[in-house]
Amino acid sequence: MTLFTTELWERFSYYGMRAILLLYLTDQAHGLGLGESLGQAVVSIYGASVYLLSVLGGWFADRVFGARRTVLYGGVVIVAGHLCLALPATGPAYFGIALVALGTGLLKPNVSTMVGTLYEQGDKRRDSAFSIFYMGINIGSFSAPFVVGFLRREFGFHVAFAAAAVGMSLALVAYLLGRRTLHGRGDTPPNPLTAADRPGMIKVTVAVLALLGVVFGLSAWLSGGVGPKPVVDAISYLCFLAPIAYFTMLLRSPLVTPVERQRVRAYIPLFIAAMLFFMVFEQAATTLTSFAADRTDLTLFGTTISPEFFQSVNPFSIIVLAPVFAVIWIKLGDRGPGIGQKFATGLLLAGISFAVMALASEVVGDNLASPLWLVLVYVIQTLGELFLSPVGLAATTVLAPRAFLSQMMALWFLAPAAGQAITAQLVQATEGASDTAYFGGLAIVTIVFALVLYTLSPWIRRHTATGNPTEPA
Repeated sequence: MTLFTTELWERFSYYGMRAILLLYLTDQAHGLGLGESLGQAVVSIYGASVYLLSVLGGWFADRVFGARRTVLYGGVVIVAGHLCLALPATGPAYFGIALVALGTGLLKPNVSTMVGTLYEQGDKRRDSAFSIFYMGINIGSFSAPFVVGFLRREFGFHVAFAAAAVGMSLALVAYLLGRRTLHGRGDTPPNPLTAADRPGMIKVTVAVLALLGVVFGLSAWLSGGVGPKPVVDAISYLCFLAPIAYFTMLLRSPLVTPVERQRVRAYIPLFIAAMLFFMVFEQAATTLTSFAADRTDLTLFGTTISPEFFQSVNPFSIIVLAPVFAVIWIKLGDRGPGIGQKFATGLLLAGISFAVMALASEVVGDNLASPLWLVLVYVIQTLGELFLSPVGLAATTVLAPRAFLSQMMALWFLAPAAGQAITAQLVQATEGASDTAYFGGLAIVTIVFALVLYTLSPWIRRHTATGNPTEPA
């Protein structure tokens, strides 16, 4: 309950900000006045940065602070970021976006990790527990667009950003009050730094900082100067490099046993599927928001709605359907689909959702689309999410090497980072393309890979179950 409540309010703050971020970036009168495609790219790369920085959050939890304190520190940084966005100035706005990304990266993987540590290996309740935890996430994300959207319309962007700061503050209060209920989970790092580790860590830190300097310098040079675009490109490159480096480290580490290494290999196609799924799913804040604002009739059943409304359809559907899926997984037990089949189904549904978007764009032509098209798309994506996302969280805690528990969860969050980095590049490269071509092309790619993953599912089942046949595969 403590982790459920903390995550609920943290997601309220995150999705409240996300619901209006593109509108703020592209608003010529009251926002930052960016172009549509660049604004979409910035929002995508902001989302990618959140998940990229989860690597840092996982490392601090595993090696320095433990998961519990890392979550606390991340929450404080998030509050500071939202307060910067509440100030009516351009400089603090970009700084605030960076702070929210950093704080969320510290917090996000470690809350999920602590949920996993509440259950012993092989406990059949694990998937259902994550589904319930996921419902808390979606209560926060369902309510946020309504509250923040209302505040934006009535009082402006900066008051709406301040509401996100209040939400994150409530998350911290719940977390501090419920510390005893965690029974020490996450209090100590599982692989703490020692004096012997420090020289190596200094070398790694210098190397990482040098890499960051080279990547950002190269991006600025290719773009002909500094500004939002080279930052978007540089973070995109990092999002592609980070998971490659992470898998290489896990497969070569002497702390990973042969059985654990085999499971990491089986995790790779699941990671690719998750990356493609989130490439589609996270466009709720970018291309789907633009479609809602520019190409959709904002009248539903005689009531005028705002573009933010559609971002509440997914969490509302989760709230309704998550308990159903939780019961289904318990009832089916070992007779149910394996991890690979669940991931393939989730990705297939994501592809179908964009096929529906392509159809909607083609059918309506130059007219405004019915809002029911977007509602249908979000419901289909929700079904896909329930097959893939909570199952992926649970699978990550099961398949993680013991020495890299929090960092393996950080690797899971690199999937949406890489997926959104792809989107950041796509929306710029396809500027001027029709919605029909854009959504249709992505639908084909995701559906084809989903079919490939179905064929790999037996191999994944064998390798993820190795070493403990009682664990769900």
